[in-house]
Amino acid sequence: MTFNKLTLCILLLAMSCSQMKNNQNSEKLEAHNWEELIDSSLTKWDTYLSYKHQPGYDGTPPKNEQGELIPPIGLNKAGYDVFTTFQETDETIIRNTGEYYGCLITKAEYDNYHFQLKYKWGDKTWAYRKHLLKDSGILYHSVGPMAVEYWRSWMLSQEFQIMEGHTGDFWSQANSAIDIRAYKPESVLDPLAHESQDYIPISMNSPYRNYCLRSGNYEKPHDEWNTLDLYCFEGKSLHVVNGEVVMILKNSRYIDENGKDVPLTKGKIQLQSEAAEIFFKDIRIRKIDSLTQKQKALF
Repeated sequence: MTFNKLTLCILLLAMSCSQMKNNQNSEKLEAHNWEELIDSSLTKWDTYLSYKHQPGYDGTPPKNEQGELIPPIGLNKAGYDVFTTFQETDETIIRNTGEYYGCLITKAEYDNYHFQLKYKWGDKTWAYRKHLLKDSGILYHSVGPMAVEYWRSWMLSQEFQIMEGHTGDFWSQANSAIDIRAYKPESVLDPLAHESQDYIPISMNSPYRNYCLRSGNYEKPHDEWNTLDLYCFEGKSLHVVNGEVVMILKNSRYIDENGKDVPLTKGKIQLQSEAAEIFFKDIRIRKIDSLTQKQKALF
């Protein structure tokens, strides 16, 4: 009897050690699979800047005092320093002043991935947002030319909103569309994401409009770093804020000039500059072959 107990203990210990080794190997593999997207020179990114939008902007092309159209600053123009990097101990951090509307844009396109970054707010706001909430965002599945949406600053894309009290919200940019598990809006209210609800279409031409609120506010206090995770797989996506799933989305698409739905499942990633200072760090991405069973169950 004693021998059997000893044998059982040895067997359980061996199994435990094997499991620990498998977990460690899995963690090492997971860490190895990440592609880091920050370096001191931002070599994996382009920069696009448009305008210093002013209060009262109505979506029309900005004009000067003589009524002449003002051209946007454009792509990779030197001398503006909206996006810069600095070192804090062993970390490279991006400072986005927000002074001009625009974005960082990955040079590469991505599909079926897990994207992650950390952010915290700065103190400065500019012009249009001087008395409004601080604002930025992750624009994913970004395709086509720049400056095709209301603010004339970004590509056609889907938006994972970064905003004080609203991080995780969704906006469609230009003619993009997607379906979100959400409560339908009523009167002047906006759709509200929730995993208990059926999907509703969100786009510029949807009866539910092109904006949806996240299911809850999980942003940390102003001077703390927040972790955002974006999972995209075969037209599905999850917005995750500090470990909490705040939105479940599927059927990512855009509407072409003939009114036809076209799948939108691959593209570049843009980080918005939107009249508010914000800092980014630990930006990384990895390819995924599927969602986890727990994530699949959300759909």
